[in-house]
Amino acid sequence: MSYFRTAVLLAALTALFMGIGFLIGGQGGMIVALLIASAMNLFAYWNADKMVLSMYGAREVDERSAPELYALVKQLATAAGLPMPRVYVMENPQPNAFATGRNPEHAAVVVTTGLMQTVNRDELAGVLAHELGHVKNRDTILMTLTATIAGAVSMLANFGFYFGGRSNSNGNIGFIGSLLLLILGPLAAGLVQMAISRTREYEADREGAEISRRPLALASALQKIAGAAEQIPNMQAERNPASAHLFIVNPLSGARMDNLFSTHPDVENRIARLNEMAREMGDRVAAPSSETDAGASGPWSSPQRRVAGRGPWG
Repeated sequence: MSYFRTAVLLAALTALFMGIGFLIGGQGGMIVALLIASAMNLFAYWNADKMVLSMYGAREVDERSAPELYALVKQLATAAGLPMPRVYVMENPQPNAFATGRNPEHAAVVVTTGLMQTVNRDELAGVLAHELGHVKNRDTILMTLTATIAGAVSMLANFGFYFGGRSNSNGNIGFIGSLLLLILGPLAAGLVQMAISRTREYEADREGAEISRRPLALASALQKIAGAAEQIPNMQAERNPASAHLFIVNPLSGARMDNLFSTHPDVENRIARLNEMAREMGDRVAAPSSETDAGASGPWSSPQRRVAGRGPWG
């Protein structure tokens, strides 16, 4: 059902894009809009992962520079039936993570240094499994294309405002029509994009829980990440808000706005679903104690990890 809903929402976003093209230039405008969107999507398909990794200054690690992290990703990728993705670490105090890449064969998983300093091993496994769930479901390219179309809608709406719409029996759509197009077009595109993103987050939670077999650990990680994200700014994401949908938890300071305008589902709703999955799976792994929450146990709490706020991944 989630795939059907995603397909319907993506079709609606495409229809909105085509409709704005028609309002601006009639049938010819609609065709030009389609060609522009196709070119943008083609460029994004091949280059989006490189752009986002460069944008966030992520550095690739391997089994020598980050043996524990790399081994954990490899173990989870094997469990998910996926090729080994590239693994990156981003110097950022906010605990968070995302995945990118056009397909499972060209995927990358990125974690922040803040994440590895906040969660224990089981929780990190849950987060990584969630990101691998995105890779397995090919959400990485889906969300890239969705963001590209939404951006194209905004571009067309701005074009329509400055150059006016097509002529018809009543003349041009006029200043008021162009103004409404400028405001409502990007707003509608953004709402559809956010709805798609929320749907895929729920699905990645489910997939990640099945990969790691620890839904309660993922739920605990989400609670920690959401709490820290409210207190620790992610300046790179603030400068590039269009990429916020990539992260496992909304990295922006305005994340606690109404669900209608959020790129992510409410964390409490996600945790409730994961708790339900745990009951269905018979998961008896207790949520981490306050001692574990403080990072007092687990491989991520070694002295090497705490030196200068860095971990064994280098």
